[in-house]
Amino acid sequence: MADLKEIAETLVNLTVKDVNELATILKDEYGIEPAAAAVAVAAGGAAGGEAAEEKTEFDVILKAAGGSKLAVVKLVKELTGLGLKEAKELVDGAPSALKEGVAKDEAEGLKSSLEEAGAEVEIK
Repeated sequence: MADLKEIAETLVNLTVKDVNELATILKDEYGIEPAAAAVAVAAGGAAGGEAAEEKTEFDVILKAAGGSKLAVVKLVKELTGLGLKEAKELVDGAPSALKEGVAKDEAEGLKSSLEEAGAEVEIK
């Protein structure tokens, strides 16, 4: 039993490089596919609380239109492809989500454009 705890401790503390080497050894010497090994090691890392996935999808939230509401409505219309009425309703209903599940670069670009127009924007 103590040996199993030592193995578990070793797995939890592996670096990415070590995991890749382990996957290669398991495949070459034992015929175990690396995907299965990576899942097992990742599960061990998650149990140890060390594995944290990097967020890849972001939501762009319009918190407030700011002082230049007309410019913000026009920009929202342009950025989202909504009609003028829908864009105005979205801005009037702030806080509201403009775009959901977008890449970090796109979210940052939307935020900077909207802030230049005077809006208050948040990325979640």
